[in-house]
Amino acid sequence: MGRRRRDDGPRIDGILVVNKPAGPTSHDVLAHARRILRERSIGHTGTLDPFATGLLVLLLGNASRVARFLDGLAKTYLATMRLGVRTTTDDLTGEAVGAPQQGSLPGAEAVADALAGFVGALEQVPPAFSAKKLDGERAYAKARRGEATELPPSTITVHSAELLAVEGPSVTFRVTVSTGTYVRALARDLGDRLGVGAHLTALRRESIGALQVENAVALNDLTAATPLWPLGAVLSHLPSVQVDEAGLVDVGHGRPIAGTASGPVALFGGGDVIAIAEGDGQWLRPSVVLAAR
Repeated sequence: MGRRRRDDGPRIDGILVVNKPAGPTSHDVLAHARRILRERSIGHTGTLDPFATGLLVLLLGNASRVARFLDGLAKTYLATMRLGVRTTTDDLTGEAVGAPQQGSLPGAEAVADALAGFVGALEQVPPAFSAKKLDGERAYAKARRGEATELPPSTITVHSAELLAVEGPSVTFRVTVSTGTYVRALARDLGDRLGVGAHLTALRRESIGALQVENAVALNDLTAATPLWPLGAVLSHLPSVQVDEAGLVDVGHGRPIAGTASGPVALFGGGDVIAIAEGDGQWLRPSVVLAAR
């Protein structure tokens, strides 16, 4: 597990895996963690909307320097949406757009067929109320002023989608998606494909890469003694190389070491990741050094 500190001690380096409740913003969770752990340097691997629950991965100390190597990790969500009503935010926090759908709603077979059609790479228009920037300003700021927000589509990937239940207008499904995917936009687009409109009513993030919400600490249970995960727990998707004692000195000074791997490589020494290197098939050149020797 990671090292701990007080404000007058060494920096904490490690991963904090939190089970976020509904209500607080992701920023609120970070602020709470900073107060409890007395560690100012805390980042994250992706926020959750206030109404959403589940896995929030916080990067403490030097761990925040590896955030860019986590962008490609798939994320799995359990989602519930309501058919028949679109909203301004594409979720339950927005105002209804137009009148609710009259008459019968699609059944489970139609919903399953439509959901399956979203698997693969696709172009997704982000919600108007999102943190995407438009003309240098967050889209949600413009939307709150009633200004038109025509965001360009982004390329995302839906790795898998599974329909779990259809109970009247309520649809529950599980999806595994790429970074940058808005599940509420998926609900919106699924409702449009079914011809009845829809919005997201509940969302729970179950996993990011190899990290599972079952292993997360509840926010209210977080204390200064809560164990941290090592950096290797979030970098298990990268090739790994164990560095010998001589190599530790070279890596600690930013010097390359011999190695046949290509692309980003996690270099291990002393039981955890000490650096991220870029391999060219002959040399591993440190790009982020986490532990100097």
